[in-house]
Amino acid sequence: MSTPSASPAAAALPAPPRLAVVVPCYNEAANVPEMVRRLDAALAGLAWEAIFVDDDSPDGTAAVAKAIAARDPRIRCIRRIGRRGLASACIEGMLASAAPFLAVIDGDLQHDETLLPRMLAALEAEEAELVIGSRHVAGGAAAGGFSDLRQRISEAGAGLARRLLPMRVADPMSGFFALPRAVFDGLAPRLNGTGFKILLDIILSADRPLRVMELPYSFRPRQAGESKLDLAVLIEYLGLLLDKALGGVLPLRFLAFAAVGLTGVVVHMAVLGLAHGLGAVPFERAMWLGAFAAMTSNFLINNRITYRDRRLRGAAMLRGLVLFYLVCGVGAVANAGIAAVLLRDGVLGWELAGAAGALMTVVWNYAMSSTLVWRAR
Repeated sequence: MSTPSASPAAAALPAPPRLAVVVPCYNEAANVPEMVRRLDAALAGLAWEAIFVDDDSPDGTAAVAKAIAARDPRIRCIRRIGRRGLASACIEGMLASAAPFLAVIDGDLQHDETLLPRMLAALEAEEAELVIGSRHVAGGAAAGGFSDLRQRISEAGAGLARRLLPMRVADPMSGFFALPRAVFDGLAPRLNGTGFKILLDIILSADRPLRVMELPYSFRPRQAGESKLDLAVLIEYLGLLLDKALGGVLPLRFLAFAAVGLTGVVVHMAVLGLAHGLGAVPFERAMWLGAFAAMTSNFLINNRITYRDRRLRGAAMLRGLVLFYLVCGVGAVANAGIAAVLLRDGVLGWELAGAAGALMTVVWNYAMSSTLVWRAR
């Protein structure tokens, strides 16, 4: 009995991709065509696909990627509405592929795409479970792609990360790496997905030390667009390290919100001291001035850092500020009420009663802010 032959339609289908290259993007419209051209040259002879994951860039990055995808089936585009962040974009892109091997490369053309075939070969030969494009091993270089300030930020972050890693990695801040899809699928549910450092998230989320190989490359200067590396990224990075160190017991966003609240105390006391201690403003009025200054400061910092992926702008930012005043005002009333009840009923002394009220206020403000002020769309 003869074996049935494949149908003509099936025979005409292109080979499924062996490697999926995930390209997280924000305002990289000018770089998308060049990225496709470079991938086409670097991966000649290989079955591959590129998935551009765009966070609804105002410069039309998604439209450029989709125009290319309309004539090249190897190109796909995921346009994300109402959510933002490099790490979560990478996760979404990798989860969208059925290719047996996955790679991540930035959309700014600063990574060396010619390294991808070597990465894939190492994974296929099972020489490693994670292959990293490294600027900090022999033959690699980083200085060309960063300003002095950004270079220092990157080096400081890498040095801190090395203290927490279960294996030696010279460049834990790299955004250029590849791994088998089976490995990624196994650890994906444990990923934090916050901020920019997806590689560190992957390493620290694995339930055992991964077998790592680092291949050198030279970090290129950016040709178009603007760098996303700034102080807020470093703060998010420190938050990721804290989250992993605590085993994810508390949400990272809550920890950031509480930390911002502590800065508000400093602002409140500073305004109180200036208005009442050094000026002629009555104490009660100075307290209100301090409270409004602290709430305003907290809102601006939270909007810039804690809720970076949901940042409010323009009229939405003004509405959010008014709503934040209302939320925190209710929280302040609840703080006083809870503390008074605990003190009156003899449940706690005034110190612990005040602390309990303050804790409830932080929880309330965080829950209401996440739900009402910076709600996910």
